[in-house]
Amino acid sequence: MNPADVRILIVDDEPDLRELYTLSLVHEGWQIDVAETVAQAREQLVRRRYALMLTDMRLPDGEGLELLRWLEAQPDRFEKSIVITAYGSAGNAVAALKAGAFDYLSKPVDLAALRRTVHAALAAGDVEVQAPTSSALQRMVGESGVMRALKQTLQRVARSMAPVLIQGESGTGKELAAKAVHECSARASGPFVPVNCSAIPEQLLEAEFFGYRKGAFTGAMSDHAGFFAAAQGGTLFLDEIGELPLAMQAKLLRAVQERRVRPVGETAEIAVDVRLVSATHRHLERMVEQGQFRQDLFYRLNVIGVTLPPLRDRLDDLPVLVEALLGDIRRDNARPGLRLSPAALEHLRQHRFSGNVRELENLLHRAAALAAQDLIGPEDIELQGSGTRAAEVLTSATALPITAILPDTTAPSVQRPADPPITPIVAQPAPEFQPPQSPQPPMARFEAQSPLPPDLGVYLDQVERSILCEALRRTRFNRTAAAQLLGLNLRQIRYRMERLDVRDPAEAPPDDPF
Repeated sequence: MNPADVRILIVDDEPDLRELYTLSLVHEGWQIDVAETVAQAREQLVRRRYALMLTDMRLPDGEGLELLRWLEAQPDRFEKSIVITAYGSAGNAVAALKAGAFDYLSKPVDLAALRRTVHAALAAGDVEVQAPTSSALQRMVGESGVMRALKQTLQRVARSMAPVLIQGESGTGKELAAKAVHECSARASGPFVPVNCSAIPEQLLEAEFFGYRKGAFTGAMSDHAGFFAAAQGGTLFLDEIGELPLAMQAKLLRAVQERRVRPVGETAEIAVDVRLVSATHRHLERMVEQGQFRQDLFYRLNVIGVTLPPLRDRLDDLPVLVEALLGDIRRDNARPGLRLSPAALEHLRQHRFSGNVRELENLLHRAAALAAQDLIGPEDIELQGSGTRAAEVLTSATALPITAILPDTTAPSVQRPADPPITPIVAQPAPEFQPPQSPQPPMARFEAQSPLPPDLGVYLDQVERSILCEALRRTRFNRTAAAQLLGLNLRQIRYRMERLDVRDPAEAPPDDPF
């Protein structure tokens, strides 16, 4: 876009600030109009169209949010908006982003940051016209209704600078969704920096996030930029944000609100220009209620929330997902004829897919390796663990005691007789269901012989909880060993323990003596 064709409206009641913003933006070649009040700004907007509106939050006759909401209500207006808020006013910033603002700036406004933000907003307008393509969006395979809605949501989310919180079960593709937001935004040319918050030792979190200076601590032999500085001008993706300890959450909150970080060993803060996208498989609202996650940080990160559907809720996408994954396997293993039989596909449809797309990929890799021919049949697909179909779980759980379901574990690496005894968890057995007492017609004798639970989901949860408790009891609550017994990884068993409310008695809080 030619700078001479760009017209910007500045709305502020302080003459000195209006002049300061005007001089800074005129230097870029843009045309500037000014207004002092909401009423004057409304008159200007009615009279002509603008590429962008820069408005203060507090004005003599109202708030800048009124102008944002007015623009959002007009179907044929596409002006970008940038809001200027008071220092540290995170609530106003969140309200502005939810009202449709592209971004916000805190007072006192850094003029270099102002120009960068205006450039980003104008570039975002150009990107929307061109309907951006994203390799990450294309890799999100599926054309079901929920997937089409998800892709449209991610494209809309990419238009602004508002922080995004992506929630979903493990294996649903949260990092892929975050990358799609980045690639569809005006920051696509900038860096995309993914960070796994659960993989960083607690004592190194501040140094890794904010950087450090040479000599700040023992071993700091040179300056280190940190994740925020590495993502300058781009997107910082914080995966497993729910794993951050409370002390680090407080430090992250300030960085998110003020867009400034202070490296370890530095006395002054440094301005950073990043967009935050966070993800978690945990229930953050529940963690807030339990005091495990800061409420102010939750609302700051969850300006725009996106929830990824589990695979079991979009089984219509299973054929195209299988074909896409098999395409990668064919290339990696030089087996161009590899394919899945219809019976094998139907066999997969009966699976619960607790690990979602990641589990499906694992099953296909294993089947391709074990299959004697290129046509993969149902006998080549091993459905194991708690992800087996409901009929198999129900049959095995009702026909065998728990001791017969789990393998015997007497290896020294698992059994630790020297450890002090831990109070075992009392596993709640699955309820027994009595056949109906009312007279049955002759054709209903099969129903009487095989009673069914009234709520299959609750019943399966009880069976799964009993098995999980027994495995944990056998391993003295060694989660890693229990996960190995059940064919799970550590993250999967932690997820099940949280979902089924299974806790280690040794970790229970002591009774309050007062």
